[in-house]
Amino acid sequence: MPSAPRYRRVLLKLSGEGLMGDREYGLDPKMVGMVAQEVKAVAEMGVQVCLVIGGGNIFRGVSAAASGMDRASGDYMGMLATVINSLAMQSALERQGVQTRVQSAIPMTTVCEPYIRRRAARHMEKGRVVIFAAGTGNPFFTTDTAAALRAAEMGVDAMLKGTQVDGVYSADPRKDKTAKRYETLSYMDVLQQDLQVMDASAISLARENKIPIIVFDIHKSGAFAETMCGQGTFTIIKDEA
Repeated sequence: MPSAPRYRRVLLKLSGEGLMGDREYGLDPKMVGMVAQEVKAVAEMGVQVCLVIGGGNIFRGVSAAASGMDRASGDYMGMLATVINSLAMQSALERQGVQTRVQSAIPMTTVCEPYIRRRAARHMEKGRVVIFAAGTGNPFFTTDTAAALRAAEMGVDAMLKGTQVDGVYSADPRKDKTAKRYETLSYMDVLQQDLQVMDASAISLARENKIPIIVFDIHKSGAFAETMCGQGTFTIIKDEA
């Protein structure tokens, strides 16, 4: 594998569902450990890494709102779920010898640091992996939007979305065998074709700040490091050339 990564600083966005493994909900320690190994491999290449993890494996504010709960309360519960996932990932990374900090948009100083932009940047400069928890700290915003916001604030070179498939498809390739995989897309393609990569506000934020979005399969061993070097299979979303 080539030793030269294409990017100096990146944000990795993971869905909570990506940490479930074969379970119906919650965390699969084996899956969390595997993702931690992927992050460690990239950090050891000298890349500064930060993460945003969703909370859908534990709680979804949107589905709670659909069942009659107040949407804001449901979203706050979802944010707390992301803190649980972030602490689990921190523990897995530190077991593998990677220095890690969790910063939460909802202050809870007993378990993690509050989100402070300059402190987060300093942690990354010192080679620590920073995990941003609790979304944006506001209801009605998804963790996709939180990821795009933190990516812009941290001045990352690229935002990576680790999914269950190796890129962006015209339909779900697990359900539709005729689904077409895209090598490259523009931000407008994603918005106009309503490709379910990230929500529209996250795509718009990335577009405004000219942050390329790279979609790859986080469950394929070594895929994160390969993608960092421009190898392997992935889809890149950026401005039209």
